[in-house]
Amino acid sequence: QVQLVESGGASVQPGGSLRLSCLVSGKIDGNTAMGWFRQAPAKRREVVAAVDVRDGTIYYSDSVKGRFSISRDSGKNTLDLQMNRLEPEDTALYYCAAAVDDYDQPFKFWRDWARTGKYRYWGQGTQVTVSS
Repeated sequence: QVQLVESGGASVQPGGSLRLSCLVSGKIDGNTAMGWFRQAPAKRREVVAAVDVRDGTIYYSDSVKGRFSISRDSGKNTLDLQMNRLEPEDTALYYCAAAVDDYDQPFKFWRDWARTGKYRYWGQGTQVTVSS
């Protein structure tokens, strides 16, 4: 059984840093990508960053580019998100997710990396609050 468990969320002041971690247990057959998403109250869930586990390609959303960094340790089965220069707009529930290949619709990272519907496994989320 696949489980994703996030940790590291906290309340910080603007300009601060946090490091989120996602521990993956169980084997994800056909794993194509791992990503971090976030959802603020009354807003849609959106991608923050994702990594193609097949070739290491990484994409970031424009809102976090240059401030956040995603990294994956396949040996430890972890996916981390280093968040620097945090802003109040970064306040959200952060989710870790794993995408798998679909025989009928193969996962194309350049096309599907930001599509929540393409990610099969999700964690329960960890809260990040940025406030002075």
